[in-house]
Amino acid sequence: MKSRKMKNNYTPVLLFIIKLMLGITFIYASYHKIADPAGFAKILYGYEIFPGSSINILAITVPFVELVAGFSLILGLFPRSAVLIINALLSGFILIIGFNLLRGHQFDCGCFVFSSENQTASNIYLLIRDFLMLASGIYFLRNTTAS
Repeated sequence: MKSRKMKNNYTPVLLFIIKLMLGITFIYASYHKIADPAGFAKILYGYEIFPGSSINILAITVPFVELVAGFSLILGLFPRSAVLIINALLSGFILIIGFNLLRGHQFDCGCFVFSSENQTASNIYLLIRDFLMLASGIYFLRNTTAS
């Protein structure tokens, strides 16, 4: 009984760390995409998944969704909604990266910086990283009260 109570004492600290980690990650990830929407559109085109007519709108809207969700989470403005959006984005990223890895397609994820290098090993790392962030987001949702 005591160990369970002791475990719960660390939950607020862990939730705060998760909130900062996810929020800062998504704010940082949005920066170069907002600064260079044409470069991000090229990245989206390189995935060879999206219809051509949707690439420009995705290149413009997704980074702002990342930015707003990140700031909302850090500032505590509708944090559960922000984490739901972040988890939905992460789920989409996992599906896109996983699909391209399964079909052996080389691509630049465009997560934090645009690069001309295509490395499958680093894309596997991205998949693992996104799964860990998604697990953190799910933990956050399960351990915060509705707001």
